[in-house]
Amino acid sequence: MTTREGQHSVEPIREPNQIRAMKEYLLHKSYRDYFLFNFGINSGLRISDILPLRVMDVKYTDILRIREKKTRNFRKVKMTVALKNEIEKYTRSLADSDYLFVSRKGEGPLTRVSAWRVINEAAAAVGVPGPIGTHTLRKTFGYHFYQRTKDVAMLQQIFGHSAPSITLRYIGINDDMMERALKDFAL
Repeated sequence: MTTREGQHSVEPIREPNQIRAMKEYLLHKSYRDYFLFNFGINSGLRISDILPLRVMDVKYTDILRIREKKTRNFRKVKMTVALKNEIEKYTRSLADSDYLFVSRKGEGPLTRVSAWRVINEAAAAVGVPGPIGTHTLRKTFGYHFYQRTKDVAMLQQIFGHSAPSITLRYIGINDDMMERALKDFAL
């Protein structure tokens, strides 16, 4: 599948063992990169909204308030207990004004291209198939949220989509998966 811009769309990481493998790989490589991946798959935010975050934006609150870069809409994100625990560990030695994801080249935040490299390298290293990119983090959140809750309306609201069908297509609940689900269905 390609987007309007002609780029290949990315897929969510569907298998929990592949998520664990990515976390382990990244944790051994770089705590910053591990935290980026973990933050992305547990917040559902776009990478363009994650990278400019500073410690003070996430450390002292349970609800992250941001203005989405893409839509310009305000969004509130309730952070899970697990994510808050990770934030607390990660930010212990950082100043409140520090970026969460500092570039190794300077004082600014990690770039989108660098974040893409981090995610792609880890996926390749642990054998995660399919087109993978920074948007994989958001789609992975959505896919697993839906698998656990089956609440497409809530996920639609979280993502700000206009219709449930858009949300389902976005997270990769496609025709093949629906056909498999219906294959042996009988009442």
